[in-house]
Amino acid sequence: MSERQRADLTPPVTTPWPQGSATGVGSLPGTAVREAVQLIVDELVDFPHLPELPSRGPGSDMVGRALGLLPDFPAAWGPTGWALTDRPGHDTRAAVSFLGEDLDVVEELFDGWAGPFKVQVCGPWTLAASVELRSGRKMLADPGACRDLHQGYAESLAAHLRSVASRLPGASLVVQIDEPGLPFVLDGEVPTPSGLTRIAAVDQQVVLAVLAAATGAVADHAATGVHCCAASPPLRLLQQLHQHRDTGRPGLDFASVDASLLAERDDEAVGDAVEAGLEMFFGIATAGGAGAPAVDLHAADLRGRWHRIGLPAEQLSRIVVTPSCGLSGAASTAGARAELVICRQVARQIRDDPEGAG
Repeated sequence: MSERQRADLTPPVTTPWPQGSATGVGSLPGTAVREAVQLIVDELVDFPHLPELPSRGPGSDMVGRALGLLPDFPAAWGPTGWALTDRPGHDTRAAVSFLGEDLDVVEELFDGWAGPFKVQVCGPWTLAASVELRSGRKMLADPGACRDLHQGYAESLAAHLRSVASRLPGASLVVQIDEPGLPFVLDGEVPTPSGLTRIAAVDQQVVLAVLAAATGAVADHAATGVHCCAASPPLRLLQQLHQHRDTGRPGLDFASVDASLLAERDDEAVGDAVEAGLEMFFGIATAGGAGAPAVDLHAADLRGRWHRIGLPAEQLSRIVVTPSCGLSGAASTAGARAELVICRQVARQIRDDPEGAG
Protein backbone atom coordinates (compact mmCIF):
# COMPACT_ATOMS: atom_id res chain seq x y z
CA MET A 1 0.00 0.00 0.00
CA SER A 2 1.31 3.47 -0.86
CA GLU A 3 2.12 6.14 1.67
CA ARG A 4 -0.74 8.27 0.31
CA GLN A 5 -3.21 5.41 0.72
CA ARG A 6 -2.03 4.79 4.29
CA ALA A 7 -2.34 8.49 5.09
CA ASP A 8 -5.93 8.50 3.81
CA LEU A 9 -6.82 5.54 6.03
CA THR A 10 -5.14 6.65 9.26
CA PRO A 11 -7.73 7.89 11.80
CA PRO A 12 -7.28 11.22 13.63
CA VAL A 13 -5.29 11.19 16.87
CA THR A 14 -7.09 11.51 20.21
CA THR A 15 -5.00 10.31 23.15
CA PRO A 16 -4.63 11.32 26.80
CA TRP A 17 -0.89 11.79 26.28
CA PRO A 18 0.58 14.58 24.13
CA GLN A 19 2.39 13.87 20.89
CA GLY A 20 6.12 13.47 21.28
CA SER A 21 5.76 11.72 24.66
CA ALA A 22 8.03 9.24 26.39
CA THR A 23 7.15 7.00 29.31
CA GLY A 24 8.61 4.08 31.24
CA VAL A 25 7.66 0.46 30.85
CA GLY A 26 7.22 0.03 34.60
CA SER A 27 10.09 -1.30 36.69
CA LEU A 28 13.01 0.73 38.01
CA PRO A 29 16.15 -0.25 39.97
CA GLY A 30 16.59 -0.02 43.73
CA THR A 31 14.28 -0.26 46.71
CA ALA A 32 13.57 3.39 47.56
CA VAL A 33 10.15 4.28 46.20
CA ARG A 34 10.46 8.01 46.87
CA GLU A 35 13.64 8.13 44.80
CA ALA A 36 11.93 6.22 42.00
CA VAL A 37 8.86 8.45 41.94
CA GLN A 38 11.04 11.57 42.03
CA LEU A 39 12.94 10.22 39.02
CA ILE A 40 9.66 9.93 37.14
CA VAL A 41 8.61 13.44 38.22
CA ASP A 42 11.91 14.79 36.91
CA GLU A 43 12.26 12.91 33.63
CA LEU A 44 8.84 11.75 32.40
CA VAL A 45 7.33 15.19 32.46
CA ASP A 46 4.65 14.52 29.82
CA PHE A 47 3.67 10.94 30.59
CA PRO A 48 4.58 9.62 34.08
CA HIS A 49 3.81 6.18 35.44
CA LEU A 50 3.57 4.22 38.66
CA PRO A 51 6.99 2.63 39.26
CA GLU A 52 7.58 -0.99 40.22
CA LEU A 53 10.65 -1.94 42.29
CA PRO A 54 11.18 -5.72 42.03
CA SER A 55 14.43 -5.52 44.03
CA ARG A 56 12.35 -5.18 47.20
CA GLY A 57 11.56 -8.89 46.94
CA PRO A 58 8.48 -11.11 46.47
CA GLY A 59 5.33 -9.05 46.26
CA SER A 60 7.04 -6.18 44.46
CA ASP A 61 7.51 -8.14 41.23
CA MET A 62 5.04 -7.99 38.37
CA VAL A 63 3.27 -11.28 39.21
CA GLY A 64 3.29 -10.70 42.95
CA ARG A 65 1.82 -7.24 42.61
CA ALA A 66 -1.05 -8.59 40.51
CA LEU A 67 -1.72 -11.36 43.05
CA GLY A 68 -1.93 -8.70 45.73
CA LEU A 69 -4.92 -7.28 43.87
CA LEU A 70 -6.70 -10.67 43.93
CA PRO A 71 -7.86 -11.38 47.50
CA ASP A 72 -9.55 -14.64 46.49
CA PHE A 73 -6.24 -16.07 45.23
CA PRO A 74 -3.82 -16.18 48.19
CA ALA A 75 -0.35 -17.21 47.12
CA ALA A 76 3.20 -17.54 48.36
CA TRP A 77 6.64 -17.33 46.79
CA GLY A 78 8.46 -20.66 46.80
CA PRO A 79 11.34 -22.54 45.18
CA THR A 80 9.59 -22.64 41.78
CA GLY A 81 7.96 -19.20 41.93
CA TRP A 82 4.45 -18.16 42.90
CA ALA A 83 1.95 -20.84 43.97
CA LEU A 84 -1.57 -20.66 45.37
CA THR A 85 -2.02 -21.36 49.09
CA ASP A 86 -4.91 -21.95 51.48
CA ARG A 87 -4.72 -18.53 53.10
CA PRO A 88 -2.95 -15.22 52.62
CA GLY A 89 0.64 -15.22 53.84
CA HIS A 90 3.56 -12.88 54.23
CA ASP A 91 4.25 -12.55 50.50
CA THR A 92 0.80 -11.40 49.44
CA ARG A 93 0.56 -9.11 52.46
CA ALA A 94 3.88 -7.63 51.34
CA ALA A 95 2.46 -7.06 47.86
CA VAL A 96 -0.46 -5.11 49.30
CA SER A 97 1.88 -3.13 51.57
CA PHE A 98 4.33 -2.28 48.77
CA LEU A 99 1.55 -1.06 46.49
CA GLY A 100 0.04 1.04 49.26
CA GLU A 101 3.41 2.63 49.98
CA ASP A 102 3.96 3.35 46.28
CA LEU A 103 0.56 4.99 45.90
CA ASP A 104 1.06 7.09 49.04
CA VAL A 105 4.24 8.58 47.58
CA VAL A 106 2.65 9.07 44.15
CA GLU A 107 -0.30 10.84 45.73
CA GLU A 108 2.08 13.17 47.56
CA LEU A 109 4.50 13.97 44.74
CA PHE A 110 1.82 14.18 42.03
CA ASP A 111 -0.58 16.28 44.07
CA GLY A 112 -2.66 18.33 41.63
CA TRP A 113 -1.46 16.41 38.56
CA ALA A 114 -3.85 16.90 35.65
CA GLY A 115 -2.12 14.99 32.84
CA PRO A 116 -1.87 11.33 31.82
CA PHE A 117 -0.68 8.80 34.39
CA LYS A 118 0.05 5.17 33.53
CA VAL A 119 -0.45 2.15 35.76
CA GLN A 120 0.96 -1.28 34.86
CA VAL A 121 -0.46 -4.65 35.85
CA CYS A 122 0.53 -8.21 34.94
CA GLY A 123 -1.86 -9.49 32.28
CA PRO A 124 -4.30 -12.36 32.85
CA TRP A 125 -2.55 -14.81 30.52
CA THR A 126 0.99 -14.16 31.74
CA LEU A 127 -0.39 -14.49 35.27
CA ALA A 128 -2.00 -17.87 34.50
CA ALA A 129 1.24 -19.05 32.88
CA SER A 130 3.32 -18.00 35.89
CA VAL A 131 1.35 -19.17 38.95
CA GLU A 132 1.11 -22.78 40.12
CA LEU A 133 -1.90 -24.48 41.65
CA ARG A 134 -1.60 -26.30 44.97
CA SER A 135 -1.16 -29.48 42.92
CA GLY A 136 1.98 -28.08 41.33
CA ARG A 137 0.45 -27.60 37.88
CA LYS A 138 0.40 -24.22 36.21
CA MET A 139 -2.96 -22.47 36.35
CA LEU A 140 -2.80 -22.25 32.55
CA ALA A 141 -3.11 -26.04 32.35
CA ASP A 142 -6.46 -26.01 34.19
CA PRO A 143 -9.30 -24.33 32.22
CA GLY A 144 -11.50 -24.10 35.31
CA ALA A 145 -8.81 -22.41 37.36
CA CYS A 146 -8.15 -20.02 34.47
CA ARG A 147 -11.83 -19.08 34.29
CA ASP A 148 -11.95 -18.31 38.00
CA LEU A 149 -8.72 -16.32 37.85
CA HIS A 150 -9.77 -14.29 34.84
CA GLN A 151 -13.19 -13.44 36.25
CA GLY A 152 -11.60 -12.24 39.47
CA TYR A 153 -8.90 -10.43 37.52
CA ALA A 154 -11.28 -8.14 35.64
CA GLU A 155 -13.16 -7.22 38.82
CA SER A 156 -9.99 -6.56 40.81
CA LEU A 157 -8.41 -4.50 38.04
CA ALA A 158 -11.44 -2.22 37.97
CA ALA A 159 -11.30 -1.83 41.76
CA HIS A 160 -7.58 -1.01 41.57
CA LEU A 161 -8.18 1.70 38.98
CA ARG A 162 -10.91 3.26 41.10
CA SER A 163 -8.46 3.38 43.99
CA VAL A 164 -5.78 5.07 41.88
CA ALA A 165 -8.32 7.53 40.51
CA SER A 166 -9.33 8.52 44.04
CA ARG A 167 -5.71 9.45 44.78
CA LEU A 168 -5.13 11.29 41.49
CA PRO A 169 -8.56 12.79 40.79
CA GLY A 170 -7.32 15.14 38.07
CA ALA A 171 -5.26 12.57 36.14
CA SER A 172 -6.20 10.86 32.89
CA LEU A 173 -5.42 7.26 33.76
CA VAL A 174 -3.80 4.84 31.34
CA VAL A 175 -3.61 1.10 32.02
CA GLN A 176 -0.82 -1.03 30.58
CA ILE A 177 -1.59 -4.75 30.75
CA ASP A 178 1.77 -6.53 30.75
CA GLU A 179 1.67 -9.71 28.66
CA PRO A 180 5.28 -10.81 27.96
CA GLY A 181 4.09 -14.42 28.01
CA LEU A 182 1.25 -13.97 25.52
CA PRO A 183 3.08 -15.33 22.42
CA PHE A 184 4.05 -18.46 24.36
CA VAL A 185 0.45 -19.00 25.52
CA LEU A 186 -0.79 -18.70 21.94
CA ASP A 187 1.94 -20.95 20.51
CA GLY A 188 1.81 -23.70 23.15
CA GLU A 189 5.32 -22.91 24.39
CA VAL A 190 4.71 -22.44 28.11
CA PRO A 191 6.71 -25.15 29.92
CA THR A 192 5.25 -27.32 32.63
CA PRO A 193 6.93 -27.02 36.06
CA SER A 194 9.14 -30.02 35.25
CA GLY A 195 10.27 -28.39 32.02
CA LEU A 196 9.86 -31.68 30.19
CA THR A 197 6.67 -30.82 28.30
CA ARG A 198 4.69 -27.79 27.15
CA ILE A 199 1.15 -26.68 27.99
CA ALA A 200 -1.21 -26.85 25.02
CA ALA A 201 -1.83 -23.65 23.09
CA VAL A 202 -4.90 -21.67 24.12
CA ASP A 203 -7.39 -20.90 21.38
CA GLN A 204 -6.97 -17.35 20.08
CA GLN A 205 -10.65 -16.53 20.53
CA VAL A 206 -10.48 -17.56 24.19
CA VAL A 207 -7.42 -15.35 24.68
CA LEU A 208 -9.19 -12.49 22.95
CA ALA A 209 -12.33 -12.86 25.07
CA VAL A 210 -10.38 -12.71 28.34
CA LEU A 211 -8.40 -9.66 27.28
CA ALA A 212 -11.61 -8.01 26.08
CA ALA A 213 -13.19 -8.59 29.50
CA ALA A 214 -10.16 -7.05 31.22
CA THR A 215 -10.07 -3.97 29.00
CA GLY A 216 -13.83 -3.62 29.16
CA ALA A 217 -13.75 -3.63 32.96
CA VAL A 218 -11.63 -0.48 33.05
CA ALA A 219 -12.83 1.30 29.91
CA ASP A 220 -14.81 3.82 31.96
CA HIS A 221 -11.74 4.68 34.04
CA ALA A 222 -8.75 4.65 31.68
CA ALA A 223 -7.28 4.26 28.24
CA THR A 224 -5.96 0.71 27.95
CA GLY A 225 -3.12 -1.07 26.17
CA VAL A 226 -1.17 -4.30 26.13
CA HIS A 227 2.61 -4.43 26.50
CA CYS A 228 4.46 -7.40 24.99
CA CYS A 229 8.25 -7.14 24.83
CA ALA A 230 8.74 -10.54 23.19
CA ALA A 231 9.85 -11.04 19.59
CA SER A 232 6.94 -11.28 17.11
CA PRO A 233 4.28 -9.76 19.40
CA PRO A 234 0.72 -10.81 18.46
CA LEU A 235 -0.22 -7.54 16.80
CA ARG A 236 -2.97 -9.09 14.69
CA LEU A 237 -4.75 -10.23 17.85
CA LEU A 238 -4.26 -6.84 19.50
CA GLN A 239 -5.67 -5.15 16.42
CA GLN A 240 -8.75 -7.36 16.71
CA LEU A 241 -9.07 -6.32 20.34
CA HIS A 242 -8.81 -2.67 19.32
CA GLN A 243 -11.52 -3.10 16.70
CA HIS A 244 -14.00 -4.39 19.27
CA ARG A 245 -14.95 -0.73 19.60
CA ASP A 246 -16.46 -1.01 16.10
CA THR A 247 -19.08 -3.36 17.52
CA GLY A 248 -19.91 -1.04 20.40
CA ARG A 249 -17.69 -2.88 22.90
CA PRO A 250 -14.68 -1.26 24.57
CA GLY A 251 -11.49 -1.82 22.62
CA LEU A 252 -7.76 -1.54 23.07
CA ASP A 253 -6.17 1.90 22.72
CA PHE A 254 -2.48 1.05 22.30
CA ALA A 255 0.07 -1.71 21.90
CA SER A 256 3.52 -1.44 23.50
CA VAL A 257 6.34 -3.43 21.88
CA ASP A 258 10.13 -3.64 21.79
CA ALA A 259 10.88 -2.01 18.44
CA SER A 260 14.41 -3.43 18.44
CA LEU A 261 12.89 -6.94 18.19
CA LEU A 262 10.53 -6.15 15.32
CA ALA A 263 11.57 -7.82 12.08
CA GLU A 264 10.54 -7.02 8.53
CA ARG A 265 7.95 -9.80 8.76
CA ASP A 266 6.19 -7.65 11.40
CA ASP A 267 5.96 -4.57 9.17
CA GLU A 268 2.58 -5.33 7.64
CA ALA A 269 1.03 -6.07 11.04
CA VAL A 270 2.39 -2.81 12.46
CA GLY A 271 1.13 -0.83 9.48
CA ASP A 272 -2.31 -2.40 9.58
CA ALA A 273 -2.59 -1.79 13.34
CA VAL A 274 -1.66 1.87 12.97
CA GLU A 275 -4.10 2.30 10.06
CA ALA A 276 -6.84 0.81 12.24
CA GLY A 277 -6.15 3.47 14.89
CA LEU A 278 -4.19 1.40 17.41
CA GLU A 279 -1.59 3.67 19.00
CA MET A 280 1.96 2.30 19.25
CA PHE A 281 4.49 2.51 22.06
CA PHE A 282 7.95 1.67 20.68
CA GLY A 283 10.66 0.48 23.04
CA ILE A 284 14.26 1.35 22.18
CA ALA A 285 17.36 -0.41 23.53
CA THR A 286 19.12 2.63 25.00
CA ALA A 287 21.78 0.89 27.14
CA GLY A 288 25.37 1.58 26.11
CA GLY A 289 24.83 4.97 24.53
CA ALA A 290 24.32 8.50 25.80
CA GLY A 291 24.11 12.07 24.61
CA ALA A 292 23.24 13.56 21.24
CA PRO A 293 24.80 10.78 19.08
CA ALA A 294 22.65 8.13 20.77
CA VAL A 295 19.52 10.26 20.42
CA ASP A 296 20.20 10.88 16.73
CA LEU A 297 20.87 7.17 16.15
CA HIS A 298 17.63 6.02 17.77
CA ALA A 299 15.57 8.72 16.07
CA ALA A 300 17.03 7.74 12.70
CA ASP A 301 16.26 4.07 13.37
CA LEU A 302 12.61 4.82 14.18
CA ARG A 303 12.27 7.01 11.09
CA GLY A 304 13.78 4.22 8.99
CA ARG A 305 11.37 1.62 10.37
CA TRP A 306 8.40 3.95 9.83
CA HIS A 307 9.47 4.63 6.24
CA ARG A 308 10.04 0.91 5.60
CA ILE A 309 6.50 0.14 6.76
CA GLY A 310 5.18 2.82 4.41
CA LEU A 311 3.52 5.03 7.00
CA PRO A 312 3.50 8.82 6.45
CA ALA A 313 6.31 10.62 8.26
CA GLU A 314 4.01 13.13 9.89
CA GLN A 315 2.30 10.30 11.77
CA LEU A 316 5.56 9.30 13.48
CA SER A 317 4.88 11.75 16.31
CA ARG A 318 1.96 9.51 17.29
CA ILE A 319 4.26 6.92 18.82
CA VAL A 320 5.24 6.98 22.48
CA VAL A 321 8.91 6.15 23.09
CA THR A 322 9.85 3.83 25.98
CA PRO A 323 12.86 1.79 27.04
CA SER A 324 12.91 -1.63 25.37
CA CYS A 325 11.70 -3.23 28.61
CA GLY A 326 11.63 -2.54 32.33
CA LEU A 327 14.67 -0.90 33.92
CA SER A 328 14.94 -2.98 37.10
CA GLY A 329 18.21 -4.38 35.76
CA ALA A 330 19.83 -0.95 35.42
CA ALA A 331 22.97 -0.63 37.51
CA SER A 332 21.67 2.41 39.39
CA THR A 333 19.04 5.11 39.46
CA ALA A 334 21.50 7.29 37.55
CA GLY A 335 21.68 4.65 34.80
CA ALA A 336 17.90 4.45 34.61
CA ARG A 337 17.73 8.23 34.47
CA ALA A 338 20.11 8.31 31.50
CA GLU A 339 17.92 5.83 29.60
CA LEU A 340 14.73 7.79 30.29
CA VAL A 341 16.40 11.02 29.19
CA ILE A 342 17.31 9.42 25.87
CA CYS A 343 13.75 8.19 25.38
CA ARG A 344 12.36 11.66 26.08
CA GLN A 345 14.81 13.34 23.73
CA VAL A 346 14.17 10.81 20.95
CA ALA A 347 10.41 11.35 21.30
CA ARG A 348 10.80 15.10 21.00
CA GLN A 349 13.17 14.86 18.05
CA ILE A 350 10.85 12.70 15.97
CA ARG A 351 7.94 14.96 16.90
CA ASP A 352 9.78 18.09 15.84
CA ASP A 353 11.61 16.60 12.85
CA PRO A 354 9.76 13.50 11.61
CA GLU A 355 11.44 13.64 8.20
CA GLY A 356 14.94 13.86 9.66
CA ALA A 357 15.62 17.02 7.70
CA GLY A 358 17.00 19.08 10.59
